[in-house]
Amino acid sequence: MAASKQLKRVLIMLLGGALVLVGIILLVLPGPGLLLVLAGLVTLAAEFPSLEKYVDPVRDRAMKAMEAAVSSPLNVAGSVLAGLGLIGLGVVWGLRLFPWLPLPGWATGSSLIISGVILFGLLGYSYYRVSRRRCPGAGEES
Repeated sequence: MAASKQLKRVLIMLLGGALVLVGIILLVLPGPGLLLVLAGLVTLAAEFPSLEKYVDPVRDRAMKAMEAAVSSPLNVAGSVLAGLGLIGLGVVWGLRLFPWLPLPGWATGSSLIISGVILFGLLGYSYYRVSRRRCPGAGEES
């Protein structure tokens, strides 16, 4: 029983840490990286309650960043290009088109592709949340 509890703790640390790390990387790209940082903190706080004090401030900033990410067509276009770029780089890395790239292969390539897909998912979520806030009742059937 203790081994399964330790395994769960390690898996939560890995998942939460990966979410925070990818979120930090996406902070420098035109994407909603704070949402991933928030998801990582929430995941880690489930196992480490001392991290809960960081969740609310990051949540507030993430919601503001989410609105900013979809506030203009230029921001959306930049996010879409970043996502396509991550997926394209993932394919290039996976196919080993340039053998001089560090860590060539599908391990690195798939993580880049997954990052691009996550970026698209978060961008879609941001657009959905902001459009619902702007048009209350949107998406509801009469």
